[in-house]
Amino acid sequence: MTKIAAEALIEKSLFILALFSCFVILIILCFIFFEGFPAIQEYGFFKFLFGTIWSPNDGQFGVFDMIIGSLYVTFIALIIAIPLSISCATFMAEVASNKVRNFLKPVVQTLSGIPSVVYGFFGLIILVPFVRSQFGGTGFSIFTAAIILSIMILPTIISVSYDSLRSVPQDYKEASLGLGATNWQTIRRVVFPSALPGIITAIILGMSRAVGETLAVIMVVGNVAKMPSSILSPARTLTSNIALEMSYATGIHYNALFATAVVLFMLIMLLLVVANYVQRKYSIDIGGGTL
Repeated sequence: MTKIAAEALIEKSLFILALFSCFVILIILCFIFFEGFPAIQEYGFFKFLFGTIWSPNDGQFGVFDMIIGSLYVTFIALIIAIPLSISCATFMAEVASNKVRNFLKPVVQTLSGIPSVVYGFFGLIILVPFVRSQFGGTGFSIFTAAIILSIMILPTIISVSYDSLRSVPQDYKEASLGLGATNWQTIRRVVFPSALPGIITAIILGMSRAVGETLAVIMVVGNVAKMPSSILSPARTLTSNIALEMSYATGIHYNALFATAVVLFMLIMLLLVVANYVQRKYSIDIGGGTL
């Protein structure tokens, strides 16, 4: 086999594998939509989406409160995690010595390997009593779940942001330093803007992890299907709603949980579209020299 034929075979194989991945995703989506459609058809899509009462025994299947709960938990987790992650990635990539960097990288990677249930137990035993004693309430709240999620998404954002910062060409840094800029000015004005598209990608991945997390959130969020009045109120997310009730759901209740998965998929797609738009915008701005 010639070199050209081998490369063509590899190219075709990779293309087939990519198509197969898309096909599997399509099959999963079709299954979710097929199972959830009876509930949407019977109950009404907008009534299901904007209803504020979830009571399967009474035939009420409104998920709006859970959508708000999911958004609350996700965005508060991002608000906590993004500054910490980017600061840590910047320190590891541009400030720390090789010895410190080689120590921190495995530690960060270890965080990503800890099972969700361990994070959940940590939140249940440590964070819930702490929030209860310091801020009031039961301790089972959006704020507690957001803290747990922020810890869980730290490794993802740190690792991808670190790789983006390290991929900035050395010539950029040398040119900036050669013009008299300090190391901090070079990081702030040259390195960080150049790595910003990759950092936004890291945030997108962290956001996807936060939206989809289930077990750890179930253990600390309170699982009350009502509109939260503050970040210290208990809530229920879309993922925890599915996990809590799928084991005993039947009939239209079963279909409503799949319809909840459809709403969750739509929510994730909406967030990803917005995040990718922001990423492309910053990439164009950087390429055009506006930053």
